[in-house]
Amino acid sequence: MSERIDRRTRLAAAAAVALGVALFVGLELFDEPGATPVELMLDLLEATPIVLATLGVVVLFRVTRHRSAEHQHVLRDLEIARLQGQRWRSESRSLLNGLGEAIDAQFIRWNLTDSEREVALLLLKGLSTQEIAAVQARAERTVRENARSVYSKADLPGRAALSAFFLEDLLAPIEGLN
Repeated sequence: MSERIDRRTRLAAAAAVALGVALFVGLELFDEPGATPVELMLDLLEATPIVLATLGVVVLFRVTRHRSAEHQHVLRDLEIARLQGQRWRSESRSLLNGLGEAIDAQFIRWNLTDSEREVALLLLKGLSTQEIAAVQARAERTVRENARSVYSKADLPGRAALSAFFLEDLLAPIEGLN
């Protein structure tokens, strides 16, 4: 589409230049019927800035109109994505609430402390121990100790197993791996 607009812009600009030159020459011939070829060339040279300005206006108008259409298209796409995201969140809210309750119940069965629960949730969200320490304004060493305690109480070897524990039943089984 961009190539078509560029060609159209070039054609419109060329037509504007040709029309401007023809109009100027016609007016000069009408105004000075006995003008010499040198006088006509000088008159044409005087018209050059007007023709170039016209050409510039035509090109700028076309480019601006094209960019405005692109801008509107991007805004429309962003609005569609925003609405789809809102719809997904509202449709899945009850499921996510249920998942949160199930995770909390499992944390209680594992006898996790409040601090361990917070760390475990942030680990499930994919944060590193360094990021968790920054979020909780704690020492990274404390966060690592809480994480080790979570894995120990859950009888899991690490972060991947913790995530798999909660995600395993949420995802559809892979054929042939039962």
